[in-house]
Amino acid sequence: MKILILGAGKMGTFLTDALCLKHEVALFDTNPSRLRFVFNTQRLTQLDEIKNFAPDLLINATTLKYTIEAFEMVMPYLPENCMLSDIASVKTGLPEYYAKTGKRFVSTHPMFGPTFANLDNLSTHNTIIIKESDDMGKAFFRDFYGSLRLNIFEYSFVEHDETTAYSLSIPFASTLVFASVMKKQDAPGTTFKKHMDIARGLLSEDDYLLSEIMFNPFTQGQVEKIQHELALLLEIIKAKDTEKMQDFLNDVRKKIE
Repeated sequence: MKILILGAGKMGTFLTDALCLKHEVALFDTNPSRLRFVFNTQRLTQLDEIKNFAPDLLINATTLKYTIEAFEMVMPYLPENCMLSDIASVKTGLPEYYAKTGKRFVSTHPMFGPTFANLDNLSTHNTIIIKESDDMGKAFFRDFYGSLRLNIFEYSFVEHDETTAYSLSIPFASTLVFASVMKKQDAPGTTFKKHMDIARGLLSEDDYLLSEIMFNPFTQGQVEKIQHELALLLEIIKAKDTEKMQDFLNDVRKKIE
């Protein structure tokens, strides 16, 4: 299969490396310097080169802010039968866009990032395939993600954004709040250092990506739950109520079992 990947960022180059040994792959980015270290892959920087490559599948791995804009930019250069694909972490607006194009599409979301994941062993990580996608597209990504040993789940567009709000918004919000009250520590403990590593990794991600995760329509309700639990914990701390603290800790242990 001839596969064109848009965007030579972290996920774009990862997908290129993972696909190029079994498929004819081209990677497009308007910044040539970002294409320096790809191998076994055609490097494209001009739109006319996309037309000449004539992909069967286009995987849009651009920054979330530019997902639809990138589709629009390359659309005139794609073959009529080219299937569209995205890996966006928030699907807001994409169902309507795909419907407008009239093209076959397959939407997925690898639930890991090169910042944190061990890319040599992804068996503990998950990926989502959107139910409304084209059947052949879903079959392709089931096979591809299966070869990476990812755990595969199938959700609708709405179910995906609900899941993302829970699995990404909660840790993102908690980490951002943790980092926002930081001050220099001369002798940090192990737990503190682990939290700081997570915070630094999170804040190395694109600002727009972080914003869109937090602006997910389902995020507010999850953050309000954090706010409620923090208020409860603060009251227990103020009262120095050992019994209520024990109850709180036991309830948390049950939830993470």
